[in-house]
Amino acid sequence: MNGRDLVRSVKAVGMVGTARGLRTVRSSWRRWRTDAAGLAPRGAERARVPGTVTAVEPGPGGGVVRFARSELRVRVTTGGAVFWGWDGAGPEPSYALSCRSPEPDPRAVLEPDKEGGWRVVSERATVVVSRHGAVELRTPGGVMLRRDLPPRWWEPVEGGAARWVQRSEVAADARFFGLGGRAGGPRLRNGTYRLWNTDPGGSFGPEDDPLYITMPVQMVVADAGAHLVFHDNSWEGSVHVHEGEEGAGSGHDRTGSCEVRMDGGPLRCWAMVGTPARVLHTWASLTGPPALPPSWALGHHHARWGFGSEQEVRRIVAGYQERGLPLDAVHLDIDHYEAHQVFTVDKERFPKLPQFADELRRDGIRLVSIVDPAVKAEPGVEVYDSGTAADAFVRDGAGRAVRGVVWPGEAVYPDFTDPRAREWWGRLYEERIDQGFAGFWHDMNEPVSFAAFGEATLPRSARHSLEGRGGDHREAHNVYGLAMARAGYEGLRELHPEERPFLFSRSGWVGMQRYGGTWSGDVSTGWPGLRASLSLVLGLGLCGVPYSGPDVGGFDGSPSPELYLRWFQLGAYLPLFRTHAAIEAGRREPWAFGDEVLEHARVALVERRRLLPYFVTLAHLARRTGAPYVRPLWWATPEDRGLRDCQDAFLLGDSLLVAPVMESGAVRRSVRLPRGRWYDTVTGKAYEGGGQVLVDAPLSRIPVLARAGTVVPVRGHDGGLELEAWAPAQGRTGGGLVVADTGDGWTEAPLERFTTRWSEGRVVVERDGGEDGPAPGRPVRVRGLGG
Repeated sequence: MNGRDLVRSVKAVGMVGTARGLRTVRSSWRRWRTDAAGLAPRGAERARVPGTVTAVEPGPGGGVVRFARSELRVRVTTGGAVFWGWDGAGPEPSYALSCRSPEPDPRAVLEPDKEGGWRVVSERATVVVSRHGAVELRTPGGVMLRRDLPPRWWEPVEGGAARWVQRSEVAADARFFGLGGRAGGPRLRNGTYRLWNTDPGGSFGPEDDPLYITMPVQMVVADAGAHLVFHDNSWEGSVHVHEGEEGAGSGHDRTGSCEVRMDGGPLRCWAMVGTPARVLHTWASLTGPPALPPSWALGHHHARWGFGSEQEVRRIVAGYQERGLPLDAVHLDIDHYEAHQVFTVDKERFPKLPQFADELRRDGIRLVSIVDPAVKAEPGVEVYDSGTAADAFVRDGAGRAVRGVVWPGEAVYPDFTDPRAREWWGRLYEERIDQGFAGFWHDMNEPVSFAAFGEATLPRSARHSLEGRGGDHREAHNVYGLAMARAGYEGLRELHPEERPFLFSRSGWVGMQRYGGTWSGDVSTGWPGLRASLSLVLGLGLCGVPYSGPDVGGFDGSPSPELYLRWFQLGAYLPLFRTHAAIEAGRREPWAFGDEVLEHARVALVERRRLLPYFVTLAHLARRTGAPYVRPLWWATPEDRGLRDCQDAFLLGDSLLVAPVMESGAVRRSVRLPRGRWYDTVTGKAYEGGGQVLVDAPLSRIPVLARAGTVVPVRGHDGGLELEAWAPAQGRTGGGLVVADTGDGWTEAPLERFTTRWSEGRVVVERDGGEDGPAPGRPVRVRGLGG
């Protein structure tokens, strides 16, 4: 604590008003005092490295290598994932894993290596451990993908959590992706990335880091292959990335490197090797399949902080209906609460919310409610009283409920790492269901406590259950949003078992896809914010979170008509398609930007509605395979170095390539195409891939290209499912997958496979036979014949 904090306190009072300013200042000082009393100074430390090998103990899937000052446990699982943990660390307990750790592969054996170390050879990867504790991850053919140097720990002399650092080397051509939601990505440039979920405290752009979702997950792509590495540790840390310098001469500078530092917790790691599709399939089997959103959640959503009343929502809905614009969901922000208190409704502004929700549902529109974790700390508040009775709130070292300041004022926070608190919280959603809400978005769950100075979150010394193990906020912070999502999802499954829950969360951690998706948070309004929107979606998809999207138009300010339209056109091809804005921002309705923008936005909305069967198929495939809807251009050809650097276009599934416009005034843009033939979906013009092409991008649309030979399920004119087949190149074949919509329940939809080929001068589309049995006839429209 210093004089600058006192100055910030005075400024806070002046900037936000006396009452709220004083509460914020008091909360910040209280947080500082709590940590001063609850966290012991780190004090003297001693450094440690593993030393040399002293013994080896083979076991199922691998074994244990003992060193002079540590031990390393190595295990290869039946699914192909590789685990290694230092100092006796095992795969459990873990918030990331979807269930108990996978079974070891009995074929993988720890055996001596010819270079004096030890190795475990498996079908998909080889792990080599040197005599001094370096760990190499190799392809089955023996090519090194990653080399972890011997780790180093700094242990407090008087006990406590040890800090550690792990430095790794990769090939000079390797490129890094992932680490959660990074606005400057998806490719991670040279620099240091913090692992601490953070509310930036306002709108953000590409230069802001960290943001709401940080994950110690790296996808690394190189000529030799792709691999994913996950350091299973929820403590605060950092990852420093340095790309290699090809052609810089021999020696260390040619390699790329990565350095992971953690302030405590276990040093344990999971790795998986293969194509990006195989890697993410293994990743999903380890951390859990993505939740399947109800079909309506794949349509268009309209939201705003500041609707203010039922009358205003009716006006917005009527605006969509009068103009014939598709609308699938309306989101209510904190202004629909009574005095900003969660699980309440302002009866003056929304006097008959359940009846209103029923009206909207009859028109095919669902209501979605915001849900914040902070509970107003005042006796008589129903949620506070029931939570107190359930002993559900986070406490400090003295046993007092930790308090912060959020929208309702003085607030307490549920401890979602406690199973009893999660069960209590999950039951509270009954009030939301009774009010007619069909979906939920979790906000402010990093968690946030407004601060005049210091971090805008809970004290690091705050005590958490951590599933009964006990610990403090240093370990619980990053998994807080994940555990809240679990509480909501499991509660909704109990309360409304016949329908799939719809839930997305601003904050989270590894495994959050099991409970739903996420959105960009408060992305800034501007062309950089538009570019950051795509970066976030791509990066999160490579970390196993396939369902996400931005605030179309940006969270703050007033976008120009051109910027709004280009953002809207991008959003129409992203999993979560939602307009949203802050209470003081400009309007976000398509008709608010003039007739020309309205008509172009209508085209995007109609095309999204036409592609809904394709989005349904992608959602089912994501659940079955872990593959994201939105994929980088190098997805199928990671060895293509040119594609690794492309960050302004993406693949939507296997069939479509989307090239959004991200610069003002652009009416044409260049696109580097993956190999093969591609068709402009509007003009039908054919392009040959494997290089750069220039495509038209008039204000009326963004370029979307279809892969030759692909089959895309679309909505026909009669509302039924139709197959849109794009002609394969002469002498080639193609195909596609289709999963028909079976409603919003739990019925498992069959997977249909179709192939395309030329026969006697025409394109034939056939359904493959197989275990799923015969399928009903599908209308087929063949395109690209004139390309």
